[in-house]
Amino acid sequence: MYWHAEFAWLGDHIAADVLLEADGERFTRITPGVPAPPDARRLPGLTLPGLANAHSHAFHRALRARAQGGRGTFWTWRERMYAVAERLDPGTYRALATAVYAEMALAGVSCVGEFHYLHHRPGGEPYDDPNAMGEALIAAAADAGIRITLLDTCYLTGGIGRPLQGAQLRFGDGTAGDWARRVDSLHDHTGKAGSAHARVGAAVHSVRAVPREQIGAVADWARRHRAPLHVHLSEQPAENAECRDAYGMTPTRLLAECGALGARTVAVHATHLTGEDIGLLGATTTGVCMCPTTERDLADGIGPARDLADAGSPICLGSDQHAVIDLFEEARAVELDERLRTRERGHWTAGSLLAAATWNGHYGLGWPEAGRLEPGSYADLVTVALDSPRTAGAGPAHLAEAAVFAATAADVRHVVVSGREIVRDGRHLLVGNVAAALDAAIAAVTRRA
Repeated sequence: MYWHAEFAWLGDHIAADVLLEADGERFTRITPGVPAPPDARRLPGLTLPGLANAHSHAFHRALRARAQGGRGTFWTWRERMYAVAERLDPGTYRALATAVYAEMALAGVSCVGEFHYLHHRPGGEPYDDPNAMGEALIAAAADAGIRITLLDTCYLTGGIGRPLQGAQLRFGDGTAGDWARRVDSLHDHTGKAGSAHARVGAAVHSVRAVPREQIGAVADWARRHRAPLHVHLSEQPAENAECRDAYGMTPTRLLAECGALGARTVAVHATHLTGEDIGLLGATTTGVCMCPTTERDLADGIGPARDLADAGSPICLGSDQHAVIDLFEEARAVELDERLRTRERGHWTAGSLLAAATWNGHYGLGWPEAGRLEPGSYADLVTVALDSPRTAGAGPAHLAEAAVFAATAADVRHVVVSGREIVRDGRHLLVGNVAAALDAAIAAVTRRA
């Protein structure tokens, strides 16, 4: 397979006339400065590695535009989210997630990290297959043509010392040991089924949802399986206050004492941190996933991304509740939010933000062999138009800046995942009309709202 890119970002520079060759799922040769062979697919524009959406809750997409009226906070929005969670079953969830993942593919995403806690029937009774909902998500990613890390999430309490109630009953497994036994079955089945597009990781929903004495069991499962471990961290000041009242320490310190930080861990949001928290995360090289469009949509706050990166934490990106699905918007928001916080410009280069959107995210999802245009890496690529009203006029010297600070998901023209063409000329080749698929899937779970 051959693709010829007009321009390509090769990690430390942009090259012209780049021939990308692959054998099956992997790149075999990347050669800049050569003419296009007659049989190569031409890629006009700027070609990047596939993007990694490191934090997703697929069913939250059903709330886009439906939860914008009136005032409120994260906590009032959460009640609307629970109402959608009550209506999903494996069939409707697969349809919705397929449409959402197809929307991601149209935006250049080749791999998603699905933070999955909607496990059981309403009321908490397991399905006949206890992993039916997780299997639906894995199947949805295949239907949409992208890879997935299913971050199966342990969620045991409705707050520190409080039982699950209402929609939360669908999330719980009773104990971390029961959670681990269920996830072992999913992990084993995914491996035996030869799901090359899927890997299973672990997540601690938050220190609110997993008691101190059970966090270590989730971290141990991730270590034994050499799997990624993700956790919502200090998204809300109320979470920090509750943790201090219960345990006498911040959530970050609690995770550190439970052995849950480290190079395979990704802390999501990390918005309201102390200086000590930042030092703990950096010293353990714990990754941090910033989700700026969600953090501003839910009025959460601006996280200390630059301080975290300087301390040693790799930064990746996620669209979380999908107020928009646009990794270019997430990337530039990291810089623009820092400008608002400091009233200074120039905290991140375009290249460092592209790294956050590509290889940092793939690494944090347990796919270290993805996210780069280089031999041996997964043959993932996304081509961004340079002739749209947003990107026109940048000139060859500023193409990375055009992608990060001007392009949107609407400028994505071609997407290849594991050597397979998924998007051509802005059209999804597997799902077809993604807007119609979204309309139908969302209507199925909201028409009774």
